Amino acid sequence: MRLALLLPDGVGVRNFLLSGFAGLAARCGRLDILHVVPDELRAELDASLGPDVHWHRLLPSGEGRLLTTLRNALGYAHMYWARTEAMRRRLQRSTSSPTWGRWAITATARAVGRMAASPSGIASLEAWHRRVARREPAVEGYRHLFATVRPDVLFCSHQRPPEIVAPVLAARELGIPTATFIFSWDNLTSKGRIAAPFDHYLVWSDCMAEELLRYYPDVTRRQVHVVGTPQFDPYDDDDLRLSRDDYFRQIGADPARPLICFSGGDAGNCPDDPHHVRLLLELIRSGRIKGGPQVILRPSPVDPGNRYAQVRAEFPELLYAPPAWSHTRAGAWAGVIPRASDVTFLANLTYHSSLNINVASTMTLDFAIHDRPVVNLAFDMSQPPAAGMPLRRYYDFEHYRPVAEFGAARISYSPEQLADHVNAYLADPGLDRENRRRLVELEVQLPLGKSAERILETLGRLGRGQVESLAAERTA
Repeated sequence: MRLALLLPDGVGVRNFLLSGFAGLAARCGRLDILHVVPDELRAELDASLGPDVHWHRLLPSGEGRLLTTLRNALGYAHMYWARTEAMRRRLQRSTSSPTWGRWAITATARAVGRMAASPSGIASLEAWHRRVARREPAVEGYRHLFATVRPDVLFCSHQRPPEIVAPVLAARELGIPTATFIFSWDNLTSKGRIAAPFDHYLVWSDCMAEELLRYYPDVTRRQVHVVGTPQFDPYDDDDLRLSRDDYFRQIGADPARPLICFSGGDAGNCPDDPHHVRLLLELIRSGRIKGGPQVILRPSPVDPGNRYAQVRAEFPELLYAPPAWSHTRAGAWAGVIPRASDVTFLANLTYHSSLNINVASTMTLDFAIHDRPVVNLAFDMSQPPAAGMPLRRYYDFEHYRPVAEFGAARISYSPEQLADHVNAYLADPGLDRENRRRLVELEVQLPLGKSAERILETLGRLGRGQVESLAAERTA
């Protein structure tokens, strides 16, 4: 198979270059990678992939005002029609921009989106967007590239960045099948609209497939393929696992004491994270949390971590483990690129920690896969809430409701509950074990460790036009 792999951000690099997927794809045939990886990091990756891998930097999109307005209008139309909890929250925000021109684009897009908020209206707006997007110079550049390398299929690692529109349209014009991966459990209900018109959609589970069909009525069942996710495959790789003594020595911790991992969110959604970390450490120092646990703080990969400087100075016992992601552009997921060492580190952190604390994060799944308890934070440390809405509202979002419904994590609505939940889990790590298992079974579904093979097999059959056989297997 000749595969063109479209990687518009660092999460795609983690899932498809650092998971073994790209190496396996390169052994199956020619692999062309369209990417945003800096040259110095690309050299590290290139050494492990072999000679039949060809790199192509993504072309600048050069999106004009009309195309920007149409793209934003599509996003608003989708939100006004689907109206998930997260979408309703976004629609409540006022239209504000740093310049009059940007304000005008946003206000126009919002008005158009409100008028087009129906399946037929969205379809018409989508067709208009495609007609305008096809005139962009980048589309001609990708047409030339694909006519030269002749891929059997174009596979995109992330369905939302606007940079993916031009290569997808170019591939479709040349008759090349296109597919995308829905890369996280919250993307269909909490994030923006899928940016490009793909032929096929690869999803984690039946649960995600049902969400896709619900919120995108133009997508048919035969276009959706359940493959799992390479995001969690390293957790099934025993070769990555260190002994407890070796790992605790690496992070400067005491293997005889429990380890609590605090997983930070991004500064916009979780501005109270430094205050929550301080509270946790105060509860431990005062003896309100028992057992003398250690705390290791892992910020979000997109967070440079500067906002934790004060709490780190006040509590030198806090272990600090910033993700090994290179920041090439501050504050943007497309501008943070992971290194291979971070995959190993996170696999061991999620395995060796006694429990995890976070604010409605995907890390709840990471730790549940290893049967590690999770405590969620649902109380604000400042008034009015620094995030613009109470943290407890995050637990109403559709993707996170099963966590509460299954009892897969314990949600803290006060500092007192935080201490009580942590003490309960440290005393009995087996609490809620069956509930965590049910959550993982719903969201991840397929066995870990084989996602790369399942994805490549699916893409190979799409490239050969064997869609009907895939659809038959899906309904069997």
